[in-house]
Amino acid sequence: MGRKVLVGLLVLVMLGTIAISQRHKILIPLITSGTQISQLLDANPVPGGQPFGDENHFSIVQLDAKTYAIAEPYSWARNVNYLVLGDSRALLFDAGVGHYDIRPVVASLTDLPVTFMPSHFHYDHTGQGTWAKIAIVDLPHVRERADGNLLQPTWGEHLGDGEGIDMPTWNVTEWVKPNSLIDLGNRELLLIYTPGHTSNSVSLLDVQRQVMFSGDFISDGGLLNSMFPTARLGDYLQSADKVLDRTNAMQEIIFRGAHASPANTIPNSSRDDLQTLRDQLIEIREGRLQGQGPYPVVYKIAEGMLLNTESAFLQNWDPTYPDDHEVH
Repeated sequence: MGRKVLVGLLVLVMLGTIAISQRHKILIPLITSGTQISQLLDANPVPGGQPFGDENHFSIVQLDAKTYAIAEPYSWARNVNYLVLGDSRALLFDAGVGHYDIRPVVASLTDLPVTFMPSHFHYDHTGQGTWAKIAIVDLPHVRERADGNLLQPTWGEHLGDGEGIDMPTWNVTEWVKPNSLIDLGNRELLLIYTPGHTSNSVSLLDVQRQVMFSGDFISDGGLLNSMFPTARLGDYLQSADKVLDRTNAMQEIIFRGAHASPANTIPNSSRDDLQTLRDQLIEIREGRLQGQGPYPVVYKIAEGMLLNTESAFLQNWDPTYPDDHEVH
């Protein structure tokens, strides 16, 4: 083999390696415009929802006496955020897409002091504006880069430049360790670390009401995603198995995810849905379930449930924290 040919092959290999390692920074700008994605003008109304605001961007559904779903039916992602009330304070789990301010909606529903907590750091969950109280999951790889209590998501954690949204800087007032209780006053939420969609994803379990607010871990939106930066299929499998264990005594538990179905119903997934996801992830890992497409690869988990992920040679089946839970 001639020297020029060898050098050419080495250059191609180097370029390929760089392209793979930087694939998200190459692909995401190609599929986004850097400006706000248009509203879905023909979206279905939220069943039982009360529109809020001049543009009716938000729709409020009262789930029980102390729990509200704040939906965004016209958003491309059909986000659903949750306001959870205790006796002494409230917690807002996700704050929606950053082009719309959810704070007036929250102020219309409660006079309690509100703590904002994102299910993960993607921009369509972190909203806009500042909060007096912010709770963030206390993970080593997150906490170690905080400047005291100031934390800014990384580019890959936030991805807001896809819609021209700047990364926020949070003044964290409450660092919550996994498996810790958040006390709202006569109501407690258990924080469970549920990575897979991202490496900082969390869910909140209300044992008394047998409901889990699950972010993008599992939702009714029809499409689960484990292909963006920090996502790992090994984390997804670990999370699904862990939550099944944790909810074994709660067979009727409801999972309230962060994205509605095209019908814009408030997410209402079941433990059977989670069991199916867990079993199908094992099938993917073992090569028995085949996906469609080169990139992303789309796996049919169940009727109405798809999983976007990366090609097999890019899939990472090692969990971020192996000691967190051993998959059965």
